[in-house]
Amino acid sequence: MPRADFYLIAKPRFLTEPLRLVCELARKANDAGLFTLVLARDQAQAEELDELLWSFDAEAYIPHQIAGEDMDEEEALVLIAVPGGVEPARPLVINLRDTPWMGECERVLEVVPADPDAREPLRERWRQYKDAGYALSKHDM
Repeated sequence: MPRADFYLIAKPRFLTEPLRLVCELARKANDAGLFTLVLARDQAQAEELDELLWSFDAEAYIPHQIAGEDMDEEEALVLIAVPGGVEPARPLVINLRDTPWMGECERVLEVVPADPDAREPLRERWRQYKDAGYALSKHDM
């Protein structure tokens, strides 16, 4: 049974830069050797995350790239996908889009913004994952 984990942003360091939480999640996945697919909302977010993964921690090295023609799936543990692009099956998916990820995976991570207005659609998404038979959990970050 697939799992869906919801990460609720609360800590000050993630409030201003929610993509930092995505970097932390990607680091954990990388440390565990998990091939990860990050579903970016758009090209601009994919590029911002690509840059941040290089710079957010001087000690961290996370092999990553934006999915596309020149990607090396064996080398890039973390692939960042843009809508309408290449989205290869990976065991772990970090979803930054407005719709639930019902594709193939063992676990999907949803990053929930601190803004109360932005949280309402994610309550609906929780129900969608539940109805699809996912095991659900919530983490305050």
